[in-house]
Order: sequence, then structure tokens, then C-alpha cells
Amino acid sequence: MFAGSDRGGQRAAFMYSLMVTGKLNDIDPQAWLADVVLARINDLPQTRLHELLPWQWKQRREDQKATAA
Repeated sequence: MFAGSDRGGQRAAFMYSLMVTGKLNDIDPQAWLADVVLARINDLPQTRLHELLPWQWKQRREDQKATAA
């Protein structure tokens, strides 16, 4: 109703589900989406897309912080 069209509503629902998935995994959805969608998804082979899931992304970031310290 407020998305302008059925397709707009579907897109909004998809984006909301991504944001909630990030929150449920205790990560900043904006940081996760910016890193995954804007920075890395185009350069990653399809066989490695699972690495961009929120729980995998969070673990990788924690591992990087631990090795940097």
C-alpha cells in the first residue's frame, strides 16, 4: 500500500528481511550491507557467496580484528 506497487512492496520486504537478519546476528546491518553489496559481492565467485552471510561475515571480521591486535 505504501510502497507504490506490489513489486515495490516485495523489494521493501526483501530489504527489511536483510536488515533484521543482520540485527539478529548482532551486527550493524548498514556496515554489513555496505561491505557485502557495495564492496565485495561482485568480485566473489558464486561458490564463495556463503562467506557473505551475516554469521560468516561477523566471524571473519572478529578474526581479522584478533589478528590485527
